[in-house]
Amino acid sequence: MITMGLQNVAVHSTSSQVDNVDMPRPFFVLPTPILPAFIRSLITHFKTWLLCLLLDILATGPTPRHVAFVMDGNRRYARRLGKQGKEGHSHGFKNLHRVLGLCVLLRIHCVTVYAFAIENLNRSKEEVDTIMKLAEKVVDLVQPGAVFDRFGVRLNVLGRRELLPPSVQALAEQAEKMTRHNNTMILNVCGPYASQDEITTAVESVIREAIDTGDLDGSTITEDSIDSHLSTSIAGSPPLDILVRTGGDKRLSGFLTWQCCEHTQIHILDKCWPELGLFDLVPILLEYQRKVWAEERR
Repeated sequence: MITMGLQNVAVHSTSSQVDNVDMPRPFFVLPTPILPAFIRSLITHFKTWLLCLLLDILATGPTPRHVAFVMDGNRRYARRLGKQGKEGHSHGFKNLHRVLGLCVLLRIHCVTVYAFAIENLNRSKEEVDTIMKLAEKVVDLVQPGAVFDRFGVRLNVLGRRELLPPSVQALAEQAEKMTRHNNTMILNVCGPYASQDEITTAVESVIREAIDTGDLDGSTITEDSIDSHLSTSIAGSPPLDILVRTGGDKRLSGFLTWQCCEHTQIHILDKCWPELGLFDLVPILLEYQRKVWAEERR
């Protein structure tokens, strides 16, 4: 996998950009000291070449423009390693970097992640504080010359940000301002977020606009007008193509329930979020491409 995010990732995959992406384990492993250095180097370059070929092949087919992730299973993953549940969020944050790197390579235009639900504020103060400290690290990624700047990623923080600590609110606003002119990729970080709250806010805005414009019979209140007032639409996100939930639970948990229309593919994976990698995404992308091609043949 790509080490610590997008540092080794570019929009077009080359061998130097994916040297740190893990390949599947071989059937047998020779002890490292036995292998001469040049053989180890040859194997590494061959694995990198195969990975580049795979990414290029996937990127040439129909590519989803908008993919969303419910990043579930961080605490379970940590407990499985014998750690405290809160430590799983650090593993999840690192894997978010890696998954974003893969999305850049696959030329996916928009990624939306469920970072923090409004109801998660009811968790222990210690766990909430851990998540807020991780949120503060996002500003490091948007500095000039850093990840978001180099790869043209625009950051949007969606949800009830007034519920965040003032320091996190200020950093979120700063990060958005520093990336507002980036247009290669959009990253929507939802938190504190709840789909019910998003829909309610959108409906309130549409009704208020209708009243202000003298539309007392509600003729301007339509599905399209409500959709245009959702936070994802305001942030410039295209319609949702794929939603992936890790952790095995078969529910949306109040995430993008309006955006999940009949054309959205929903995939539930048993793996915890920190374990998600390229070879979990490949079958999902192939299924998307198969369905797009099937629709085109009709």
